[in-house]
Amino acid sequence: MYLTLLLRDVDAFLAYATVTIPPIQILMSGLYQFTMQLKKIYISLIVGAVLLIAAAGNSGCGVYSFRDVSIPDSIRSFRMQFIENKASYVNPQLSPSLTEGIRRKILSQTRLSQTASDDAHLDISGEIRDYAITTSGISNKQEVTNRLTVSVHITVRKSFSNDPPEEYDVSRGFEFSARLSQQTAEAQLLDEIISGLSDDVFNRLFSNW
Repeated sequence: MYLTLLLRDVDAFLAYATVTIPPIQILMSGLYQFTMQLKKIYISLIVGAVLLIAAAGNSGCGVYSFRDVSIPDSIRSFRMQFIENKASYVNPQLSPSLTEGIRRKILSQTRLSQTASDDAHLDISGEIRDYAITTSGISNKQEVTNRLTVSVHITVRKSFSNDPPEEYDVSRGFEFSARLSQQTAEAQLLDEIISGLSDDVFNRLFSNW
């Protein structure tokens, strides 16, 4: 019976065999799954090829883009110098934490490599110039909200340019309850301060390429 179906109509045979013969059912199911896997691999290869072509196009223009940052491909290294604390009040955790925050931000958001050499393409230094707490909200003559303002001055020297060093000032305010002591507020705000200032410094460094 199977041979008659095969000779008359291959499609009919396959349809019949798929329904009535368990081994054929298993085989057809396996072929279907195999076909689906091939389609997925094909799509992945197409997507990968498109991404490679786009990357090659950017490289050919002499500028690479990474996470919304565009930097000439001739710039490959940076040196991150310690951010000194010259504010009238010194939070001992701020300088090392901010230096590390900016360093990590650059490493994670660009392709620049860090170096200790004087020949670094970008030599980044800076100092904390202001660290002050003021009252930012008053209700019924009682202090309810305080603001911690931190200001940082950044200097960037470019070894590939004869231009004077570029200088930036970055400042941010951070609110906290007036019921907290200064030490408690500083401890609670430290991560937010480092994250916010690192973002601001990074944006100033790489916003005009």
